[in-house]
Amino acid sequence: MEGPGDRAFRLLNEYSSGFMVSQVLFAACELGVFDLLAQAPEPLDTAELATRLGTSLHGTELLLDVCASLELLTVETKRNRAVYQNTDLSTTFLVRTSPTCQLHMLLYLSRTTYLCWGHLAAAVREGKNQYKRAFGVPSEQLFTAIYRSEAERLLFMRGLAEIWSVHGVGVMTAFDLSAFSVICDLGGASGALARVCASLYPDSSVLVLEVPEVVRAARSLFLSTVEAPVSFREGDFFKDPLPEADLYILARVLHDWTDEKCSELLAKIHHTCKPGGGILVVESVLEEDRRGPLTTQLYSLNMLVQTEGRERTPAEYRSLICSAGFQDFQLKKTGKIYDVILARK
Repeated sequence: MEGPGDRAFRLLNEYSSGFMVSQVLFAACELGVFDLLAQAPEPLDTAELATRLGTSLHGTELLLDVCASLELLTVETKRNRAVYQNTDLSTTFLVRTSPTCQLHMLLYLSRTTYLCWGHLAAAVREGKNQYKRAFGVPSEQLFTAIYRSEAERLLFMRGLAEIWSVHGVGVMTAFDLSAFSVICDLGGASGALARVCASLYPDSSVLVLEVPEVVRAARSLFLSTVEAPVSFREGDFFKDPLPEADLYILARVLHDWTDEKCSELLAKIHHTCKPGGGILVVESVLEEDRRGPLTTQLYSLNMLVQTEGRERTPAEYRSLICSAGFQDFQLKKTGKIYDVILARK
């Protein structure tokens, strides 16, 4: 029977080894374990997997067995050898050909976010992001040099698109948006969420405002797979005029910025927004006492180490949005990672 001390030490071990679990997932994704098993007509043993992956036999065996313990793979013994195949979790979220694959975001977390988190203590001491320590990028250049390469930018854009393949319909149907004729997704990256919006509200015109380099990447990489039509306009939502629209979407945008920057942007949107129009904010929202959900608390720490922003409570969002002039503030809890706020001019 487990006593209080046993449970406490077990939890301590789980927490202290959490980074190891993340690295197992990241390594298996980077090596292509799940894609290889998805392509195989039958379960594969360690030797076959190591040969096809170009990895060591010993290391592959260790990695596969941990993946099986984490329910990323199944393992069974056939003719005195262990053979592995994907679980439903891996097939749904970790195989490249799956429509809900999350591989690119996981690779971004592994190659960028994880390295920033290695300086969390410094971030807490200083109250600012850790790009300079992690990558040699000064904080004042954060949003001009945040991507160390074009490949990293594309990886993050693909990752965002993957997130909306899972959560897009839920956030776009939290409220009925059919009354809005022109919808503008500010900072909408590849246009993935805008395409979800356009597919759900085909009578509405949907456009994305993004900086030129993101628009170029979106047009070259993503528009060949468009399921619903969206248009793009080049511009910086802080510096350039905003397109006229009935509804402005800010999805995973406000959490990047300080309250002052958020207020500046919201006031600009309110000034441009048509009377009767509105704003739709999609974010992971903290409880009012800031003591949960755990995922959102962790996201807020991530904003500390990677940006200048944070996650916020409903009252904090209400204050920011209503102070900018918007009214009829409504928050819909989706029961998932992202909640949705609608307010009108």
